[in-house]
Amino acid sequence: MESRVLSRAGTFSPLSHFRKLPSREPTAVFYNSSVAPVTAKATGSVADGGNLVWGRQLRPALISPALKKVILQPCHATAAEGGDSAGEAKVAPVGFFSKYPALVTGFFFFTWYFLNVIFNILNKKIYNYFPYPYFVSVIHLAVGVVYCLISWTVGLPKRAPIDANLLKLLIPVAFCHALGHVTSNVSFAAVAVSFTHTVKALEPFFNAAASQFILGQSIPITLWLSLAPVVLGVSLASLTELSFNWLGFISAMISNISFTYRSIYSKKAMTGMDSTNIYAYISIIALIVCLPPAIILEGPTLLKHGFSDAIAQVGLVKFVTDLFWVGMFYHLYNQVATNTLERVAPLTHAVGNVLKRVFVIGFSIVIFGNKISTQTGIGTAIAIAGVALYSLIKAKLEEEKRVSLSLT
Repeated sequence: MESRVLSRAGTFSPLSHFRKLPSREPTAVFYNSSVAPVTAKATGSVADGGNLVWGRQLRPALISPALKKVILQPCHATAAEGGDSAGEAKVAPVGFFSKYPALVTGFFFFTWYFLNVIFNILNKKIYNYFPYPYFVSVIHLAVGVVYCLISWTVGLPKRAPIDANLLKLLIPVAFCHALGHVTSNVSFAAVAVSFTHTVKALEPFFNAAASQFILGQSIPITLWLSLAPVVLGVSLASLTELSFNWLGFISAMISNISFTYRSIYSKKAMTGMDSTNIYAYISIIALIVCLPPAIILEGPTLLKHGFSDAIAQVGLVKFVTDLFWVGMFYHLYNQVATNTLERVAPLTHAVGNVLKRVFVIGFSIVIFGNKISTQTGIGTAIAIAGVALYSLIKAKLEEEKRVSLSLT
């Protein structure tokens, strides 16, 4: 998610490809098409036999007069290797991805947003005829786990080994991930997608509170003040939300708390393993965590009439394909999000997260035709603006901290 100069190692061509440079100084200059010129001053006169190659004097008996005439000529590796005309340094063609890195990063952001919007829309459509969030959450994780297992099988990526110590560190992360995921889906099933995402905009507030009161980190007053619009906006949106119910609201709040603790445990589980493998292991553990409540809470109802009702409404093929694709979009948008955020600076990361929520809220309102009051719209806008302000301030503080640490 490169163009390279040929002969990266900087090796020298045969001596017959050197040409004498016009120079007034007794300095040997060696050129290679892939590296900068290397100069070395001779310890004696070149005419006197003090010939210097890479700092080593060659005795006059070892060098013929004919060789002396060409020993100081610049060489071009490509002329010797490929028979091209001398004097043309050959460079590998610049690839599109290296030439336009901003376009590549923009494409990643677009893909991230696109997959996330499609997931949210398809997810809500499924809940309209199959309102079983615990089972659907299991499907999300199960499809992702199968995807990871197939990827490991073909070696894309190669599976990283896991030991007991790392497993102990990942279990709390996976548990919080599972709880946050399930409660998010409970909220999605109970209220409008736009309202759930508005409530989930409070997540930075819980992150700041956990950092201050659990981790003991000092949170600057500017960060706390930037969170005030978030709380105010969510409160305004909740008071006049037409689809409001307490199950959806409380579930979204529990999701915020769960993901906050996931962030805390993730810091303790920092490891050298790549993010793709880490996410795969977390998905496997989270799937195991989600299975028991899905079976206990929704299993009997699903067997009695849940599956049959859904199939009667949309047909078996559409029901199965909807579940498969919603799981694929869930896994892919999370994976692309990880890959995207690894390419950009913290400030871009913060802005990207805010814009993603704006996209999801906007598209969900358009697609589902959700009616929102003026006060709800104003509250949502204030909350998103507050999140943007918080993210920008936090990213700036983290960048200043990183720079100060690098200077010490």
